[in-house]
Amino acid sequence: MKKEQNNMTNTIRNKKDGSKFYLIVFIMLFIALIGRVVFFGGINQNKMIDGTEIVNKKPIELSFSDVLRRANDIKTMDIGRNDVATGKLKDGTPYTAVITYNPELLEKISKNGASVSINNKDSMFDTIAKWVPLLVGVLFFIWLLRLMRGGNGGSGGITRSLIGQNPTKITTGKTKTTFKDVAGIDAEKQELMEVVDFLKNQAKFKALGARVPRGILLSGEPGTGKTLLARAVAGEANVPFFATSGSDFSGIIVGLGVAKIKEIFELAKRNAPCILFIDEIDAIGQSRSKHSLNDNDREQTLNQLLIEMDGFSNDTGIIVIAATNRPDMLDAALLRPGRFDRQINIELPNLEGRRDILDLHAKKFKISDNVNMMDVARGTTGFSGADLENLLNEAALHAVRSEHNVVEQSDIEEARDKILMGPKKNRKMRPEDIKLTAYHEAGHAFVSLHYKDITDPIHKATIIPRGRALGMVQHLPIDNKVSMTLDEVRANLSVSLAGRAAEEIFFGANKITTGAESDIAMATRLARYSITTAGLSDKIGMVAINQANTFGQRIALENASEKTAEIVDNEIRNWLDIAHKDAKSILTKGKATVDKLAKALLDKETLSGEEIKEIVFGKKVETKKTTAKTKSKKSNAKK
Repeated sequence: MKKEQNNMTNTIRNKKDGSKFYLIVFIMLFIALIGRVVFFGGINQNKMIDGTEIVNKKPIELSFSDVLRRANDIKTMDIGRNDVATGKLKDGTPYTAVITYNPELLEKISKNGASVSINNKDSMFDTIAKWVPLLVGVLFFIWLLRLMRGGNGGSGGITRSLIGQNPTKITTGKTKTTFKDVAGIDAEKQELMEVVDFLKNQAKFKALGARVPRGILLSGEPGTGKTLLARAVAGEANVPFFATSGSDFSGIIVGLGVAKIKEIFELAKRNAPCILFIDEIDAIGQSRSKHSLNDNDREQTLNQLLIEMDGFSNDTGIIVIAATNRPDMLDAALLRPGRFDRQINIELPNLEGRRDILDLHAKKFKISDNVNMMDVARGTTGFSGADLENLLNEAALHAVRSEHNVVEQSDIEEARDKILMGPKKNRKMRPEDIKLTAYHEAGHAFVSLHYKDITDPIHKATIIPRGRALGMVQHLPIDNKVSMTLDEVRANLSVSLAGRAAEEIFFGANKITTGAESDIAMATRLARYSITTAGLSDKIGMVAINQANTFGQRIALENASEKTAEIVDNEIRNWLDIAHKDAKSILTKGKATVDKLAKALLDKETLSGEEIKEIVFGKKVETKKTTAKTKSKKSNAKK
């Protein structure tokens, strides 16, 4: 294989050297032509007349009538090309004139003693100026022919020169990524193990008449590890890995995308068995329609891709792996069996998956032994693998700024809050706004503890502003929750609206603020989903007002009536009103405890879940002020 690769490299190098030769000759001839025009374009005024070069006197211009009238005064006349005559009068004055060729005139001038000569031959520079354009055209035509041949009889030479180099190739022995470097997506790895087994033991599959999937489509949200999985397959199978992207096939010249597709697949066939990876395939694989006639070049590129994939035989050993974030945009012909006949959707990692990913990335950082990675995993619901790696990196950066020797739990907490809500805001807030925020978050925390057997445990509550949020109460799930009961939905709605309820109870209905904006939006989304999709409403029943398509996006049903929509709106309003009244009732009964919780937040700004439980369930928590008083009492007692 290496010998073939060296021969291909030498062929490309020889082609490029030949192209450079023609290009250099072309440039030299072009410079010569420009030099002729610039330096020798005008009439040479330093003519040799009688062996003497006239440089001091400026030639006078004579018209044809002046020549006829002053024929007796002419001493010499040299007639060149285009009937341009130069010479010298008898008084020594040089002249130039444009005359009409007339034998009688020339004979008359000669009889008066003038020396007349005729020279119609082209000069060296005139000859070059005549032949250079023709030579330039011939050389340019030869250059184009060599590029189109590509140096080896193929059609990819012009493609390489005009839209880029060959696809990135990571040869055997250089692909260090294996399945050990991929964590949190065990089910997806198992799907790809068949591909690895086929590339290692093709005879076992052929004996049973089985064929490996010709194409594998990896879909999922950004950062879930699609490219990493493709590299791991090549590393596990120990075969060449070719990587390119959909945008590599687009160019300014029509037809270059088709040529590029041919070139890449020819290269893969010469190095089979191998992995051919196409990232962001939706750039060329979008669905064709009658409305896309203005993008014929992209459709031609897609057609060539379909032809190349359908033309595979079962024993080529070429596995095409493609990745996309938008599988719903791909053409149906691309997804049929025989092309991309295995589709793997890589979802966001669950709790155990996040723990495995964190443990994998933690090897690159100096993490304290006191860090509980399971707690970090519980607090990063919805994070992708890339998000988790970025979390640890942000934590390491914060540890450096804080002059820590290792990454502490507090560094990871700070990094997570920064990613979720944004950096801390050093904004100056009015005392009344800070107080209202404290009671708002205390309301969330108190109602959440009231439903502690239903909702997720509280991790912490804070009134430190971040991003657009003035404060927040954070929960950590204890397991992988895939669904919610009706009781859980009702409890979460009450928790979401508890902040607004606390504002009304402690400050009055006229003092409520816009701080509950995100809470109301979140509660509305949950109520709408429960009523229109999950079938949890008695008035609507088990009817899907919104229908989920294949890829999880929700589209409204066309047969939903206006009356149904009105009932849905009224039901959502009813659910939120019930949740708001429930939260007010709970906070009113525990008003004194909520007040203590808010004052503790005002004093310490951030309370952990354990501290909140101690306040709510009657245990005393030391604050900064009580700690100072205790210390002074102890010192007085010692005295």
